[in-house]
Amino acid sequence: MKSVLLFPGQGSQSVGMMNGFDSNVVKEVFDMGSDIFGEDLLDLIKSDNDKINQTIYTQPIMFLSGYATYLLLKEKKSSLQVDYVAGHSLGEITAACVAGVFSVDTAVKIVQKRAQLMQNAVPAGEGAMAAILGLEDNVVEEICKTLQSTGVIEPVNYNSPGQIVVAGEKKLIEQSLEKFKDSGAKRALLLPVSVPSHCSLMRLAAEDFGSYLNDFEFNDADIPVVQNVNATDVVDKNLIKENLVAQLFNPVKWTASIKYLEKQGVNIFIESGPGKVLWGLNRRITKSEDIKHFTINSDEALNELSN
Repeated sequence: MKSVLLFPGQGSQSVGMMNGFDSNVVKEVFDMGSDIFGEDLLDLIKSDNDKINQTIYTQPIMFLSGYATYLLLKEKKSSLQVDYVAGHSLGEITAACVAGVFSVDTAVKIVQKRAQLMQNAVPAGEGAMAAILGLEDNVVEEICKTLQSTGVIEPVNYNSPGQIVVAGEKKLIEQSLEKFKDSGAKRALLLPVSVPSHCSLMRLAAEDFGSYLNDFEFNDADIPVVQNVNATDVVDKNLIKENLVAQLFNPVKWTASIKYLEKQGVNIFIESGPGKVLWGLNRRITKSEDIKHFTINSDEALNELSN
């Protein structure tokens, strides 16, 4: 039996998202992250507010949530053999941290810088992302191509069969929704995000991000990291760094990543962090009835995995 730990990214955040855990570990991790970030991030996720969906806050709180959940999982089930790690978008940094590529305090600094660069890459209100449900990948790709003569619109998240996210210039994304629906999409809707992630509008931010990463010490991974841009496992520290940079302006190949893990014989998929987004996507991607899917988002879920 082989297992993979998976870490969610933006889109899994919610108010009270760590309330299901009764442990000082959560507070300790958030206190550490808050000291580096300069603001009380645990308090932020406990109360209803507008900040939780702003990239500069969402990325740090998702990293800290995923990392704290990993520590709780490690504490509860110390015998768990982890063969691979992976993360969706921002979650890939959590995965790399867990794999020993860099320290947790370095990870917080990297996440904070990444969020700032992405938030500032496009003026407020000029970028957008939309989920397209019920169309084949090639249809979404072709529609984007027909619209690209008028601006930036690109497929950026290949989340599962029949679920792709597109990103680009807001006006063009908004205009595209009816075209996707006319082509047979069951749904085409704007997402509540403040940044058009993983499209070419992020290229300059990626260059700055790459320069920033050069200030930190990276290690080869202790556990193979399946990365978004190539959907295969990587151990080499230089390639991991290169892929983390490229990820900012290239598509997240989540469907291909999960299929790759399935081909490697992975039959236990464990989502470590808030929500059940990856759990839902992975169940639509994998085919074998022998595969088990878990989401660790509460003490109850931890106990279920341990039994």
